[in-house]
Amino acid sequence: VGRFEKRARRESGRGRMDYFLPGKIAIEMKSRGKDLGEAYRQLKDYVIHLPSGDMPELLMVSDFEKIALYSRATADATHFETKDLHKHIRCFAGIAGFETTREILEQLEANVQAAEKMALLHDALKNRGYEGRDLEVYLVRLLFCLFADCTGVFPRQTFLNYIQNSRDDGSDLSERIFKLFEILNMPDETRDKKTLLSASIKQFRYINGGLFKDMLPSAQFDPRMHGILVDCCYFDWSKISPAIFGAMFQGIMDERQRRETGVHYTSEENILKLINPLFMNELWKEFRAIKTDLKALDAFHQKAANLKFLDPACGCGNFLIIAYRELRLLELEILKIKESSGQKRLAFAVADLLKVNVGQFYGIECEEFPCQIAQTGMWLMDHLMNMRVSEEFGQRYVRLPLTTSATIVHGNALRIDWESVVSKDELSYILGNPPFVGTRWMNDAQKDDMRHVFGALKGLGNLDYVTAWYKRAADIMDGTAARTAFVSTNSITQGEQVAILWKSLIDRGVFINFAVQTFKWSSEAKGKAAVHCVIVGFSYKKTEPNINPYLIEGPTVFIESRTKPLCGAPEMVFGSMPNDGGNLIIEENEFEDFIKEVPSARPYIRRFIGSEEFINNKKRWCLWLLGISPAELRKMPLVIKRIDACRRHRLESKRESTNKLAKAAALFGEIRQPNTQYILVPRVSSERRIYIPIGFVTPDIIASDATQIIPNATLYHFGILTCNVHNAWTRAVCGRLKSDYRYSKDIVYNNFPWPTTTEEQIAKVEEMAQGILDARAEFPDSALADLYDPLTMPPELSKAHKALDKAVMKLYGFHRDMSEPEIVAALMERYQCLVNNVPAERR
Repeated sequence: VGRFEKRARRESGRGRMDYFLPGKIAIEMKSRGKDLGEAYRQLKDYVIHLPSGDMPELLMVSDFEKIALYSRATADATHFETKDLHKHIRCFAGIAGFETTREILEQLEANVQAAEKMALLHDALKNRGYEGRDLEVYLVRLLFCLFADCTGVFPRQTFLNYIQNSRDDGSDLSERIFKLFEILNMPDETRDKKTLLSASIKQFRYINGGLFKDMLPSAQFDPRMHGILVDCCYFDWSKISPAIFGAMFQGIMDERQRRETGVHYTSEENILKLINPLFMNELWKEFRAIKTDLKALDAFHQKAANLKFLDPACGCGNFLIIAYRELRLLELEILKIKESSGQKRLAFAVADLLKVNVGQFYGIECEEFPCQIAQTGMWLMDHLMNMRVSEEFGQRYVRLPLTTSATIVHGNALRIDWESVVSKDELSYILGNPPFVGTRWMNDAQKDDMRHVFGALKGLGNLDYVTAWYKRAADIMDGTAARTAFVSTNSITQGEQVAILWKSLIDRGVFINFAVQTFKWSSEAKGKAAVHCVIVGFSYKKTEPNINPYLIEGPTVFIESRTKPLCGAPEMVFGSMPNDGGNLIIEENEFEDFIKEVPSARPYIRRFIGSEEFINNKKRWCLWLLGISPAELRKMPLVIKRIDACRRHRLESKRESTNKLAKAAALFGEIRQPNTQYILVPRVSSERRIYIPIGFVTPDIIASDATQIIPNATLYHFGILTCNVHNAWTRAVCGRLKSDYRYSKDIVYNNFPWPTTTEEQIAKVEEMAQGILDARAEFPDSALADLYDPLTMPPELSKAHKALDKAVMKLYGFHRDMSEPEIVAALMERYQCLVNNVPAERR
């Protein structure tokens, strides 16, 4: 899966990394006793010249006796002797795909348990008639109290004791909680005037922050509900993650959304994929550069405190909460340096020296309840970080009353003015994961939002909903140094959406600064499919190297829809479309009975293949009645019955063009079947395959419109289309269905830059292409799905493909060690030359 002796660029030219696994690890080995510091600097030199999507998370150097392992994100190092590798094996867990440590798993379990307990409380209250916004606010307040009781906001177990001192039947619990909420919203000067307040309730400090401000109607408790709340009090709420729990908490409020309690959440790992390259990596780098200069460190500390963050689709605040935590962790390191440098004032004034606070964070959210969760989650994270500071410097610090809070605005982010939330001149970063709604799935209100944001943009109907946040972010960043990064469905960097969205942004001066290519943004809920996403960081500041809208390091090009091939290749068309409601199709389980009942129909039945049938060798047939006489047709009542059903199906359509097809109900709606052998390309195929399975098909087999076909294609065309160069191009520019390749003739095929060739070179490609067909023929019982599965691909077929790849790479003038991103970048340069009519010798 990785490469030994990987050729790579470096400042002084080119060299070789001893081992490289893209995105995971790079390794440099030295002889015993050699300087590992120098080896690390050499390895870093290689890594910084890699494409952003290939940059490894871990850098390892070793002299065989000692190992030093560095995190690229933080530059933190772990040093150990090679003989102790087994003691440090967890450090390498990410290489094997184990992306959660024991601590994260334990935290996840705690969040699940906590969400289950809140779900029981929610359902019990709702069954007693307590619902709507009152129920939402009531539960958020109880959550705060439970968390406060376990983390030192309240004196330890004060809330537990207060609840336990109520009657077991719950008859006085509602009144006691009402009084508690009242006292938590009561300033000290007001309390002093209330002589009748009991000592037990005076223990609870004034919270402020608006959390307990509004009066709520009383909630009626019974013995069971009393037991549920007491059980909640015994749970250790300090173990929950405010970021993860927020989304879980939201999930329990809607039974339609509730799958398995607490398992739908945005992982911290995925959030950090955005936060680190957007700002934390840069801040850590700056911190390391100036940490020995106290004056510069003070200025840097103030800079961190002045940063302002906006999540314009914040939900329960996951991104804001994790961003705040990471910024506070950086601040903690700043304070530790100051203390170690002799600023002993820290020992008695730590609270005064904390500068980073939740007031630097802003969010917009269209639903009210998540707004409350987000604001409360920020306070919970603030307290957890204050506990970290307390532990570090031996001074208990609780930030009460809450005088500062995150600004979370309830509203439609595509309609309100973002500057009404935070001034563009103060804004530093915009981040988040706006709604994943595809262009075909938007409701009328969302379509109106798109028109409001984009106006009369050509091609607007093909854009996903998330693109509106890109436009709004570009609007507010204009004229500022602010930067944005969003998680988005990968479709906005593929296919036709690229030119529609990114051309308008790049033309106005937007640059893509970093990107994370397609990965799974998953939910752990059973039956919940993962969304395939990208992360795109952009601003009005140009950075090197250049990243184009396909998230490739290379020239900025836009592969726009083209009706004819760019390079004079044979035309590709869709297969034939039945448009019959299934009435002209004969499934495998129907075939034998159909032939027995209508044997005279046998000459008019053809194999019928779409992508699924072609790749998996599935059997399917169709009635192909082209040229049949009326007299013959009348002898087949079952066939006539099917034709009539097809006619009725077409007449029932809302499309006039389909209605017209009812006049020829015996025939496919659109017929494009060639009379000669043709190449078939599946329109959708699995992303797991290195090569999209394509092949030659005889004209007696009918290709459906789930395929693309090339009539009159030669062995040479087959060879180019099945090689690694064309597959790399496809992966970069095609659309996706989830993560599967969605091959488009107008985007992928018609824009593909074919090589300039001689007759001799064409013959060489044809020879290699025939080798692939011969290798396939050795396994007549295997479907293409088996032959091209990376785990079951026969060595003979793999060898034949590699021989073809080598020949085509040479044809293009590509070096055999070029990475796929480098191949795509070179193809895009070639494409640019072709569309601009640059002479062939300059390509």
